[in-house]
Amino acid sequence: MRIERLILIAFLGNYLINNIVAAIVALLPLSGNTMAQYVIYFVLAALAAAAFTWWYMKGMSTSDALKQGAIFGAGAFLVAVVTAFVSGISGVLAQTGSFGQLVSVLPNFGPFIWNWSTLALLGYWVLPAAALGWYLQMMAKKSSGGFHATPSTSSTM
Repeated sequence: MRIERLILIAFLGNYLINNIVAAIVALLPLSGNTMAQYVIYFVLAALAAAAFTWWYMKGMSTSDALKQGAIFGAGAFLVAVVTAFVSGISGVLAQTGSFGQLVSVLPNFGPFIWNWSTLALLGYWVLPAAALGWYLQMMAKKSSGGFHATPSTSSTM
């Protein structure tokens, strides 16, 4: 159940980040200042990724929240890369209708992966997810007061 939840929430998150966050950044009056646009996009995408991580982790045990957050972030990154690959292949096939053209375009996916924007994609999915997981795990430890559920084994004679 977790893997299906991960894929579906990550797919929805990827779609909303690619469309809604990009549209919000495009509406900001930053004419010609592309660096500011990239920074604002990254920050808003990271906030959205944190919100989707929280949604994914809602109802889960917080004892290993850091690990679960990192797993969600890495899984969401993979979902985003696979989505880009499948939509690129589908677009070429739909536009040309030729498998020969499709095969000639496949080598272009390698440079797409080895681009700095892929590192940014990895960053805005994994960093907020792991940070939120760490925070939830830390808060769970604080709320327990450092006490464990198992009683100590003191001998009374």
